[in-house]
Amino acid sequence: MSYTVAVRTLCEFTAKRGDLDLRFTPSPDASEGRAGHAAIAARRPAGYETEVALTGVFGTLTVRGRADGYDPARQRLEEFKTYRGDLDAMRENQRALHWAQLRVYGALMCEKLGLDALELALVYYEIGSGRETALVEHASAQQLRAEFESQCARFVAWAEQESAHRAARDSALAALRLPHAAFREGQRDLAEAVWRAATQGRCLLVEAPTGIGKTIGTLFPQLKACARADIDKVLFLSAKSSGRQLAIDALNTLANVHADGEANASGNAGALPLRVLELVAREKACEHPDLACHGQSCPLARGFYDRLPAARAAALTRVRLERATLREVAREHEVCPYYLGQELARWSDVIVGDYNYYFDVSAMLFMLGAHNQWHTSVLVDEAHNLPERARAMYSAELVQTRVDAVRRAASAPVKRALTRLARLWNAQNAVQPHAWRASEALPDGLVAALSDVIAAIGDQLAQPALVRDAELERFYFDALHFVRMAERFDTQSIFDVTPLRAPQAKRARSTLCIRNIVPAGALRARMAAAHSVTLFSATLAPTHYYTDMLGLPENTVNVKIGTPFRTEQLEVRIARDISTRYKDRERSLDALVERIAAQYTARPGNYLCFLSSYDYLQLAADAFVARHPHVSTWMQSRTMDEAQQQAFVARFVEGGCGIGFAVLGGAFGEGIDLPGTRLIGSFIATLGMPQVNPVNEAMRERMETLYGAGFDYTYLIPGLRKVVQAAGRVIRTERDSGVVHLLDDRFARPDVRALLPAWWHIG
Repeated sequence: MSYTVAVRTLCEFTAKRGDLDLRFTPSPDASEGRAGHAAIAARRPAGYETEVALTGVFGTLTVRGRADGYDPARQRLEEFKTYRGDLDAMRENQRALHWAQLRVYGALMCEKLGLDALELALVYYEIGSGRETALVEHASAQQLRAEFESQCARFVAWAEQESAHRAARDSALAALRLPHAAFREGQRDLAEAVWRAATQGRCLLVEAPTGIGKTIGTLFPQLKACARADIDKVLFLSAKSSGRQLAIDALNTLANVHADGEANASGNAGALPLRVLELVAREKACEHPDLACHGQSCPLARGFYDRLPAARAAALTRVRLERATLREVAREHEVCPYYLGQELARWSDVIVGDYNYYFDVSAMLFMLGAHNQWHTSVLVDEAHNLPERARAMYSAELVQTRVDAVRRAASAPVKRALTRLARLWNAQNAVQPHAWRASEALPDGLVAALSDVIAAIGDQLAQPALVRDAELERFYFDALHFVRMAERFDTQSIFDVTPLRAPQAKRARSTLCIRNIVPAGALRARMAAAHSVTLFSATLAPTHYYTDMLGLPENTVNVKIGTPFRTEQLEVRIARDISTRYKDRERSLDALVERIAAQYTARPGNYLCFLSSYDYLQLAADAFVARHPHVSTWMQSRTMDEAQQQAFVARFVEGGCGIGFAVLGGAFGEGIDLPGTRLIGSFIATLGMPQVNPVNEAMRERMETLYGAGFDYTYLIPGLRKVVQAAGRVIRTERDSGVVHLLDDRFARPDVRALLPAWWHIG
């Protein structure tokens, strides 16, 4: 089998060495890099060649690239690199990579021109001053060719191993069996829709009821389609850790079925040759959270790239690359487990992680996919969460009080730039000093002023002799993100100013925000770049809302899977005598508590009670405990960590009795599975709608302008989605039965009932 690889990719695989070093140093952006290359080329004599296309062959491997510049008169090949600040501060692993690339280009140039030797020059160009520094060496064609062949041999060995793995993977996936005797009702329809989307390269929006096994129902057909559709990677993305764990469990179940099948067929159990990588947040993976990410501080960063090849090879023999496995391998090879996981993304078949790894502004998996031209299929779990999460990804804010903190440690040029920014900012504060206000346009001069601040801070941070200022760096990144979002600013965002409440402050202070309202424009490129995208959830109605919010292609297939549940399994009641509107809460509290108590008395068991806020939760729970102290209760708190959340869920034992109080839309409203008598009913004392406040009202007005459905898009649809998700915790299998009490008279309204599941029989 033949392979083609870019020079940079070859060198990144074979030539990286030294420490992992994540200390921040300002670097030129793409436009500055291009300008720097042009400036260097402009200084070269007549006859100088730029962007020289080069190709070389080693056995089955073809290596291609473009050398930055060649001077025929001097037989000098140059590689241009732009930087900012002190050249001596450049990372060792960066410098090693630059030399490796230049030497490969040198080998290819000698072969192209039939040269016996060549002068190689690594030309560094400082963006701020325009100063060039050339590091020069002379090399023979024989020496360069030997190094080139050594690198190619290592890459080919790895490529052949990867090719064999791919063939084994595709063969095994083609023979993969469903881990159950048969599909559940509705699950086959789901699987067929996912298969068609994957094999046809389409976008699929599928609403499938809770409890039919959506995780297996999407992963199984997606994996079966990999060989036919030539899919390189499958990304399973979820908003919450519970969804990601369900995916890991489902993939392990599929692997176990394969192993059993292998044993049955040949007598030898074998692991499914499918590399499954779990990506977790840095704070969860870090072994030394008190140390900085560089070799002078952290022992796992020291020599990271020297030990990476052995760690990578060892990890990939494990196949299941979950958090615990990565940690074990990382400890064996003394490397950072978090960044080992990042490196293994290049070689994994299925990657399970958070939405941000593909949909965020600088999403790692999206960038890797574009660079390596992967055929990627994306499965978006609980996709009803994506609009809100994406809004946050493509919004940006700056807090004025942090400018004051930054100014104290700033250099004179930074202070001057901050003064110009402050002058413009204070002018914004003066418009309506004590009121939140929104605008359809950015203030004149804001982006230019921020750009000046960014440039000045960049110059200061590029001076390695200065003591590092974490606050300055943080503001620098916030300003960069703000400007980046400003470049995207259009009718799908608003600019707003929020006054800060600081009674002792001498001057008005505020927060500036670019607030994304509709993330469709930002997500459209992400959707289009994937081979296929399947977005699935139990609550994706109405379809047009999600199509509008997520920028789905016009040829997106919309599928609604019928419920496998019978109407008589779930009793749904509306309390028409209760109002949970803010002004009515205290007055209706007695009726709410007695409704809960009456249901518990009639059928003791485990229940979940969902309320609109922590304050209301505390009020209702206190009232219930005061009147019914014999009933076991437990409550969600604002500060619950992952272990405490698991403990909360663990209280719902089979055959147990008690009531858990939780906030609607929080950790327990979706993504938890409580079948049988672990949960027999729920009380939902809110429509889940966002608060009416100036921000949401501005969103409503913009939604009205864009879609003519401001109230529905801003309040009603997002609210009822949470209600249906929470109610979906009750019926999980065909054998379950339970009750849902909708504790608010507004649930009886026709527009509200239209957004509730059609199979519910509401009494």
